[in-house]
Order: sequence, then C-alpha cells, then structure tokens
Amino acid sequence: MTTLPMNGVATRPPTLTRAWAPDLATDRLYALLKLRVEVFVVEQALFYPELDGFDLLASTRHFWLERDGEVIGTVRLLEESEGHSSTFRLGHLCTRRSDRGHGHTTRLLQAALADVGEAPCRIDSPSYLVDMYLAHGFVQCGDEKIDNGVPLVPLIRNQTNQR
Repeated sequence: MTTLPMNGVATRPPTLTRAWAPDLATDRLYALLKLRVEVFVVEQALFYPELDGFDLLASTRHFWLERDGEVIGTVRLLEESEGHSSTFRLGHLCTRRSDRGHGHTTRLLQAALADVGEAPCRIDSPSYLVDMYLAHGFVQCGDEKIDNGVPLVPLIRNQTNQR
C-alpha cells in the first residue's frame, strides 16, 4: 500500500523488523539509540541513562520501523525470569515526531506483544499514554510514581486480564 502525505508525493509504508540483540547490526543499534535520544532526551528533555546495558542482552529483542533506510519508530522487549517462567518488559517505545499519527506505535506494540504471547508483560507508562496501553489489554498494577520528573503508571498484561 502506498500512502500520500500532505506534499502529495507517494511513499512506501515502513518496513517492520525484529532482531535479537546478538543479531543486531551495529549501524541498526546506533540508529535505534539515536532515535530514542532524539525523542526522549532532546524532544522531551528527559535526562536518564539511555545506555543501560539492556540493549545488548542476548534475550533482548528490538523492533523497529524503517523507511528508505531511516528508523522512524522502535520498541525494546526485555525477557525477565521469574522462577521457572518468563515475563517480559516493554520499553523505549517511540516514533519520530514527523511520523506520528499514522499508527506506527500501535504496529510496533502489536508486533512486540505477538512475541510475548500469553506471558505476562509489564511497562511503566507515562500517565498520558495509559489509555493506549489499556486498549491493548494492559491493566494498572501499582501506584503512579515519578521517575525523572515523569509520572509513570505500572501496567501489566497477562492471560488473566485478557479474558
């Protein structure tokens, strides 16, 4: 499907890609980190340790949307162990400002949740995005807290709140 932006020039829809951290090419990792810094640190003025070590863990999965070689959106999926079962944590979900409003965030979220399946999945959502996550089967699982000046709400999605 080809879309027509406001300038009337046809563009192809972005390609969705998923890679495990060990399979992620250096230039792709750089592009993902660059977008996250552009959105969270520069645009939203959130000062936090972006290079937290989780991006390179063998169990980490990265999803991104790319158009014409440029990353326009990304999300990171961490696998965490709780006893003998796995749980997951979503984080760093963002879309480049100029590409917002086209469903890219939803597409990334759905792709990551497809990998999660019925396993529990957590996210600490900014308060203003909670409704989006609720629409994808998440429920609140704790009190709002402030992290780096941002009100965050802990959410979880699992098979018990999917029924």
